[in-house]
Amino acid sequence: MSAPATTLRLATTADLPALKALVERAYRGDAARGGWTHEADLLEGERISAQDLAAQLADSAMRVLVLPGEAGALIATVSITDLGGGVTYLGMLAVDPAHQAGGLGRQLIAGAEDWAVRAFEAHTMHMTVISDRTELIDYYVRRGYVNTGRTSPFPVPSVTHLSMVVLEKALD
Repeated sequence: MSAPATTLRLATTADLPALKALVERAYRGDAARGGWTHEADLLEGERISAQDLAAQLADSAMRVLVLPGEAGALIATVSITDLGGGVTYLGMLAVDPAHQAGGLGRQLIAGAEDWAVRAFEAHTMHMTVISDRTELIDYYVRRGYVNTGRTSPFPVPSVTHLSMVVLEKALD
């Protein structure tokens, strides 16, 4: 396992194949079960299409950030979206299962918050977490996020058995 680089950078279209593979490996399938933040026991199939990922890279209201390892391979990613009015959404936080539990999640969150302030003049960060993932919700609470008590539907209309908990954090 290579040590991570210390700086997040913007993803580029050249990163798309590796980025898609990273997201799928972190969230779905047997490889994801090597980590603790996966959705593999809740959902099957593709997490994000290559087309949707490319659209995110092209969206001026989004920043898809990546963290390369020492050898240059992508080991983590996170996205931020400007919702307007100083509010930003944190999404697609993914760490390669082989690199989880080493502080990279904390690093990604802090980096995403910093990017949100600099890129979008954000003062608040929102995120949603699958309600069944209480250990993940607790992790974000330990990072300063507050459970608002609000929920929203799962973003895939055909998935009706899951809902999302809304968390938020004031950014300094």
